[in-house]
Amino acid sequence: EGPAVDKQGNIFFTDQPNNKIWEYDTRGQLSVFLDKAGRSNGMYFDKKGNLISCADELDQLWSIDKKGKITVLVKDFGGHRLNGPNDVWVNNNTEGIYFTDPYYQRDYWDRKKSDLDGQKVYYMANGGQPVIVEDQLKQPNGIVGTPDGENLYVADLRGNKTYKYSIAADGSLKDRQALINQGSDGMTIDAEGNIYLCGRGVTIYNPEGKKIGHIDIPEPWTANICFGGKDRKLLFMTASTAVYTMPMYVKGVE
Repeated sequence: EGPAVDKQGNIFFTDQPNNKIWEYDTRGQLSVFLDKAGRSNGMYFDKKGNLISCADELDQLWSIDKKGKITVLVKDFGGHRLNGPNDVWVNNNTEGIYFTDPYYQRDYWDRKKSDLDGQKVYYMANGGQPVIVEDQLKQPNGIVGTPDGENLYVADLRGNKTYKYSIAADGSLKDRQALINQGSDGMTIDAEGNIYLCGRGVTIYNPEGKKIGHIDIPEPWTANICFGGKDRKLLFMTASTAVYTMPMYVKGVE
C-alpha cells in the first residue's frame, strides 16, 4: 500500500500485514526503511522531506523524518478515536494536509465499531487541528491534489464515484463535481492531468472524466499507485501480493 515518492525519485511503500515501510530506490533496489510502522497505509511526502503516514494501528497521522523518527500529528478527533486514516495528500504550497478516514475493521484492533458518526475527509492547516471538509461520502478512500494546490480529487469507494473539488484559500472545499463514475483505493495524476484509479487493475481518465485506458494487473486488487524514478516516468503500483512497475511516456506530478 501507500507508495509515495521523495524529491530524488525514491519510492516508499507499506507492507501493512508485516507492519513495515520499504524503500524502492532509483536503482531498483529494495530495503526496509522502518519496522514497527504503525500499520501504515497511505503516505505522502511534505516539502521538508518528511513522510506523512496514515498509521491506522492506533488510527493516527504520523510524520516520519529521514532517519525514521516518528512525530504523531493527529491522535484523535475531538477526543474520539478516528476510524482509521487511510490516504493522505499534502498541499505543499500551504503545507496543509488532507486525509480520508473510512472505517475498515482491522483484525489488530481492540474495537468492533466506529467512535464517530460517519466516514469523512479532514483538512489540517500547518500546525493546526483537523477539521471536517467533506462529510457526504459513503466511504472516502483515495485522495490526491493538483500541484498548483487549486483542485482536490477524492474517491468514494463504496459510492463508486470520484469527486473533484476546488480548494479555497482557507483549505475548505467547494465546487464539488462528480467527475468519474468509479471509486478508487489509491490514486494519482500525471503531468497532463490524467487521473489514475486503482481497484481492478488501474483505470485512467482524462481531466474531463473520460476513460482513456486500463492497465491489467494479474492480482485480485490493486491498492495504490504513484510515479517515481529520477525522471518521474516510472509508474509504481502496489497490489494484493506484489508490486509492479511500468515505464511511461508521461511524467507524474508528485
